Amino acid sequence: MIAKKYINKIFYLFLFTHLVMWTLVPTISNINLPLDTIEALAWGSNLDWGFSKHPPFSALAVEFFFKIFGNNDWAYYLLSQIFIITSFFYVWKFSNEILEDKTYSLLSVLLLVGIYFYNFTTPEFNVNVSQLPFWALSVYFFWKSLNFNKNSDWILFGIFSALGFLSKYLFIYILIALFIFFIFNFKKYRKSLKGYILSILISLILLIPHFVWLFENNFVTIFYGLNRSGLTEFSIINHFKNPIELLIKQIIILIPFFLMIFTILKKLKFKINIKDKKILFLLSINLIPILLMLVTSLLSGAKIRTMWMTPFYLFFGTLFLLIFKNFIDLKKTKRFFYTFLFFFILSPVVYLIISLADSTKRTDYPGKEIARLVQNKWDGNFTNEIKIVIGDEWYAGNLSYHLHSRPIWVNDLKNKTENITGDKGVIYAGNPKILKKLCPGVFGTIKPVGYCMIGKR
Repeated sequence: MIAKKYINKIFYLFLFTHLVMWTLVPTISNINLPLDTIEALAWGSNLDWGFSKHPPFSALAVEFFFKIFGNNDWAYYLLSQIFIITSFFYVWKFSNEILEDKTYSLLSVLLLVGIYFYNFTTPEFNVNVSQLPFWALSVYFFWKSLNFNKNSDWILFGIFSALGFLSKYLFIYILIALFIFFIFNFKKYRKSLKGYILSILISLILLIPHFVWLFENNFVTIFYGLNRSGLTEFSIINHFKNPIELLIKQIIILIPFFLMIFTILKKLKFKINIKDKKILFLLSINLIPILLMLVTSLLSGAKIRTMWMTPFYLFFGTLFLLIFKNFIDLKKTKRFFYTFLFFFILSPVVYLIISLADSTKRTDYPGKEIARLVQNKWDGNFTNEIKIVIGDEWYAGNLSYHLHSRPIWVNDLKNKTENITGDKGVIYAGNPKILKKLCPGVFGTIKPVGYCMIGKR
């Protein structure tokens, strides 16, 4: 058993080790940042209240880091881990209130090591990682708000709810789960209605600029999500195949988690008191979002991508520890920690091996070298700085990130290059066959991408 006085130290040691390890491993093994991080950096170079694929928060976060650290890859791995350990911290705080025992609270966080969303996939900062701390914060402050009914807690819940939604629209699923819990327990929490309405008003005020952008841009992010989920390709079989696939994948993903739980059980038996508000709340925040995703897939035939489920399991450890609490043997803690260490070490080792062995990944793209070659060609032909790069988020986005002048990224190849004056300092990145016909400036190719440069001589 762990001495109570060491619990806090072990928890913070875990957070620190997780942050350092998952910052260093990808920094050592990767040549280039992952696709989603480069995309966010491309959007961040030309900040707006939304983008063609997602709402704006992930772009804002990476651009804030770029202003401080520039194009140093390690900074964005660090950023991702800051989001991860922040979510862990609020799972810990929430578990302290629910489980009322720091040993169990520690276990509720350590159990998350058994879910690969919180280790193996975390080096890639994207909208899924971006919403994690706000998912944890929203749940924590909603619970506090219900139990203490302080305006300050309701205000914080409203703010974090809006930031989560501005990270990814799927954040709405946890908000619906919280709403359902509130409605079904309205008699008990009737006094909290004013605070809840206050939080909703605050969220809506914060979301107004994005909603205006959404209207002005013909709901482009909504249609992107529909296309990604395959809703534009109707097939009756998808209404059965896709939800079954989703369910099977989630069970497979959770196998290490369940193995860790099994190591501390006296017997495979649990107790659920449906009158216990803690149990009801945990069932609501853990199961309702998953059920809603399954229903969405069942009714619409949508293909739910595995990574979309990233935040859905943050409080699984808390839930399972509460329902198994009477059947947990803390004398088996040593066996649990051996299992924990196995998965804790295995994940970065596998990541490192895959990254070093496979040289065909996006993270092996020589973005820095290509930017150097492009910059040299530019300097040999033009006197002004590169201010704009036009093309897709990957090829043009890498230029925006790696070039010294940090040009803004624009994904618009519709306008002919003749409309761009040399004073602006523009590079088009795209299909070399098309660009060569349109390019009034200097044309070059670094396979498989063509570069059309228009600058001031």
